[in-house]
Amino acid sequence: MLKLYQYSSCPYCQRVLRVMETLGLKSGKDYDLINASGGTPGREEVVQLGGISQVPFLVDGNVKMYESEDIIQYIKKKYN
Repeated sequence: MLKLYQYSSCPYCQRVLRVMETLGLKSGKDYDLINASGGTPGREEVVQLGGISQVPFLVDGNVKMYESEDIIQYIKKKYN
């Protein structure tokens, strides 16, 4: 299952979420949303897993990526 580290006011995170919804992916079934607002345990995980404090951050097994456009292309390729 995909894990998307994000926070609700992040426009880049919202772009990724819109694409996931367009593809019919469901939160809790196809992906988990992790709150990664500043100061949260989710943000600490982002830094531990990827090395920098940036969202959106996608984890899919061994695949880890930050940039929203890269995440969108990855998701489209995997699920389209």
